[in-house]
Amino acid sequence: MSWGTELWDQFDNLEKHTQWGIDILEKYIKFVKERTEIELSYAKQLRNLSKKYQPKKNSKEEEEYKYTSCKAFISNLNEMNDYAGQHEVISENMASQIIVDLARYVQELKQERKSNFHDGRKAQQHIETCWKQLESSKRRFERDCKEADRAQQYFEKMDADINVTKADVEKARQQAQIRHQMAEDSKADYSSILQKFNHEQHEYYHTHIPNIFQKIQEMEERRIVRMGESMKTYAEVDRQVIPIIGKCLDGIVKAAESIDQKNDSQLVIEAYKSGFEPPGDIEFEDYTQPMKRTVSDNSLSNSRGEGKPDLKFGGKSKGKLWPFIKKNKLMSLLTSPHQPPPPPPASASPSAVPNGPQSPKQQKEPLSHRFNEFMTSKPKIHCFRSLKRGLSLKLGATPEDFSNLPPEQRRKKLQQKVDELNKEIQKEMDQRDAITKMKDVYLKNPQMGDPASLDHKLAEVSQNIEKLRVETQKFEAWLAEVEGRLPARSEQARRQSGLYDSQNPPTVNNCAQDRESSPDGSYTEEQSQESEMKVLATDFDDEFDDEEPLPAIGTCKALYTFEGQNEGTISVVEGETLYVIEEDKGDGWTRIRRNEDEEGYVPTSYVEVCLDKNAKDS
Repeated sequence: MSWGTELWDQFDNLEKHTQWGIDILEKYIKFVKERTEIELSYAKQLRNLSKKYQPKKNSKEEEEYKYTSCKAFISNLNEMNDYAGQHEVISENMASQIIVDLARYVQELKQERKSNFHDGRKAQQHIETCWKQLESSKRRFERDCKEADRAQQYFEKMDADINVTKADVEKARQQAQIRHQMAEDSKADYSSILQKFNHEQHEYYHTHIPNIFQKIQEMEERRIVRMGESMKTYAEVDRQVIPIIGKCLDGIVKAAESIDQKNDSQLVIEAYKSGFEPPGDIEFEDYTQPMKRTVSDNSLSNSRGEGKPDLKFGGKSKGKLWPFIKKNKLMSLLTSPHQPPPPPPASASPSAVPNGPQSPKQQKEPLSHRFNEFMTSKPKIHCFRSLKRGLSLKLGATPEDFSNLPPEQRRKKLQQKVDELNKEIQKEMDQRDAITKMKDVYLKNPQMGDPASLDHKLAEVSQNIEKLRVETQKFEAWLAEVEGRLPARSEQARRQSGLYDSQNPPTVNNCAQDRESSPDGSYTEEQSQESEMKVLATDFDDEFDDEEPLPAIGTCKALYTFEGQNEGTISVVEGETLYVIEEDKGDGWTRIRRNEDEEGYVPTSYVEVCLDKNAKDS
């Protein structure tokens, strides 16, 4: 089966067919190129998807990814990122092994095809030239034969005519001989050219064309084989990454199998455990018997001692703890101003009433008034200063010793801080060792540098190490106190925390040490340190059992503009009308409310109070 023998007369069709083959190859190259672009786009989208769901560094979200399910999700994202990398490998290998190789081969194929068909056209032109020569010699031979025949007939005519001279007859005879000779020459030339043409034609159809067509056939077969090999490579490139993709999928399965629900549950406990004890049972309060309460000028806890003589804090009758006290009520209790109200402006209106009608004497003094009196009691002022400090911490300020956190969370934060400081100390020590070694090198080789130039840096690093060690000791002391390893905080640690005063009597120090049981949420595990504040918690609970806001007992009109800059006060504008929820108890302040969320104290002399008699009686 050969194109040279079977398709000897299909030169033009073979030319079209081979061009079609090259077009098919180029179309396949274009297909593979578009596939590589799709793979790159897919890999990019997978990477973007993986990056989109990765937790942000140094964020709260990153801290939440400590659970095994979240870790498995992170592993899933990482494996998906590697999965995307394999699609990039597919694109790169297809581009290098198929597209580049086939593009180069197409150029070679086009050049080879051009050369083969150029030789074929050259052979065609040669045979056509031989054919034209043959036709020309044939026409010349035919023309010479006809002229020789005419010359012979003319000679015979002249020879038969008696009226023609002998000279004319001789001339006609000679002319006929010349024409016969020319016809013989043309015949010989035609015969020679014919033989040559037959030889060339035989060579053309049996040698040149078969050879050229054979080369074209081989070229086309190589193209077909090359395209098949490229398709195999196309599949092999995909197959090569299947094991790695399988490993990625195995990694996802392994990550899914690593999820431990029990461990995650334990992590939730560690993350949110406060260390508090559950509240005890609430005692039955018998309202059929009048409760006699006396107000003490020295201690707030005495106001509950006579009404509940059998109250114990170690058993089930333990009162509510501070974390369960309503925040807004405790804030309203502690944020009342403790300084005398400012005098009214000099340009007071003569018609202004400096104070509204006084409320009748109540049998029970409000807790806010008793608390104001208690704040003036010198032996306990530091204890409630710590109490107010805890409330201010709840509003956003974070103390250095994390005393705003529950005990368990505080212990974790302190341990984390100690670990961070130890790492910083180790880093500074490594830097000091490096500087020391460099200084030794300078001492041995002065040409390399001045040893004295490193003294300042060495001193600075040593100073930093000392500061970090002091900080570490401070946090270790707090940590030891939380963990119960030390009975009480050392004087140095208390001085560093800013809560120790050496001039205070022992009772004040004990109250200051009880800061851990203040409303900031940090409790110690010692019963002796809890006792005082538990009494306070019980007393406060009696006042805060009702969670409804205080009812309005009247209205007031602002006579002057007052800027409430102190804690517990509220700003008013001249002419503004507000609700009165607690009248002046003799300290010069009236408690008012603008809406459910805005309430506070204003100087009584700045407002005109109009109390509702029905509300007061009720």
